[in-house]
Amino acid sequence: MKILVTGGAGYLGSTTATALEEAGHTPVVLDSLLTGPRVFTAGRIFYEGDIADRALLRRIRDEHPDLEATVHMAARIVVPESVEQPYEYYRDNVAKSLELFDELAALDLPRVIFSSSASLYDVKEGFEVLESDPLAPNSPYARTKHMMEQVLQDMAAATNLRAIILRYFNPIGSDPGLTSGIYAKEPSHVLGQLVMAARGVKPQFTITGTDLPTRDGTGIRDYIHVWDLARAHVRAVERFDDALAAVDAPSTIINLGTGDGVTVRELVASFERVFGRSVPLAEAPPRPGDAVGAFANADKATQLLDWRTELSLDDAIASALAWGEKRREILGYE
Repeated sequence: MKILVTGGAGYLGSTTATALEEAGHTPVVLDSLLTGPRVFTAGRIFYEGDIADRALLRRIRDEHPDLEATVHMAARIVVPESVEQPYEYYRDNVAKSLELFDELAALDLPRVIFSSSASLYDVKEGFEVLESDPLAPNSPYARTKHMMEQVLQDMAAATNLRAIILRYFNPIGSDPGLTSGIYAKEPSHVLGQLVMAARGVKPQFTITGTDLPTRDGTGIRDYIHVWDLARAHVRAVERFDDALAAVDAPSTIINLGTGDGVTVRELVASFERVFGRSVPLAEAPPRPGDAVGAFANADKATQLLDWRTELSLDDAIASALAWGEKRREILGYE
């Protein structure tokens, strides 16, 4: 199948494009290159532009009338930045997505797979969350994702659009061929920061939040290998109609995670074991908008997509370290 991937020059988008290719599908990448590097689009059908550019969307459909689905991954994603720049986040993540969805409906391209986030969930005793659990998005970034879930559900109820909403937990690592990965010069997420500290690019790794209501006071996350996450999108593309038929609804929400919670201190311990030596540490208060965390109950993904994770936390850490060594070659910087 031929699949439109918005944000396909990004970390998750480029990895998902690779997984689609490995499964025999053809990604068509649409990306503004606001953050994603052009090199991640090499060798692929690529359109540089905005997801709200309706004329461009019509051109893409005209040039690829065999498009079967859209994987919508284009978004601003940095939580502290969203606190500082809420207008930009609501404009790009919400207003522009609304234009995209309306045009997809007009073009009769009804199948949408949407990248949402586990940062929507409220803190829950035990931290394991189901798709039906209460939400409490506590940053502009998370609220944009919640809004777009609601938009998609309403539009799917009222139009020809159909939606599978994937709530990502915490993707880490790279694809098996190390063709793409984290590209920010200073990644904001925890594993990118750990890799930089381990490789001496930063003097230390800072644990943000040490008195949270978890077993060791640090945030709890569900770290999923990015290749497992990308494989889930392939499953969602291939099983789209069957999944929605199984729930007898025009849209559905599915968690994507390992089903296991790992605290930041536990992640550091695993990282040091894989890396083979200790990493200098510091502690600081939580960043603005940070969530205590959660981990996925991923039973619905197994039931509807016949998907489960296959790679371990150690695999993901080793992959992230390998990408850290490789990325200068691909991106031209550490």
